Amino acid sequence: MKANVGSYDCAVRFVAGCLALLVGHHYFSWWSLIGFVPILSSIAGFCPLYALLRIDTTECDRHEHRMRSDGWFARTGRTPRG
Repeated sequence: MKANVGSYDCAVRFVAGCLALLVGHHYFSWWSLIGFVPILSSIAGFCPLYALLRIDTTECDRHEHRMRSDGWFARTGRTPRG
């Protein structure tokens, strides 16, 4: 399994899964079971639905790293904050 879930996507999935768990626990419903799916996919870094649709959000992480390491800031000698 190749990782296809980026860092921001992992964070959103984890928070959404935790919220679903909390709502399901509060109302004693099956939503708590649904909450495990995004939590597990964020921990594993792999989403089977993304694999079927050929979506890869790790590209955003690689692009951001590339912009920091050899992008405009590196060429001009400036820092992102100033």
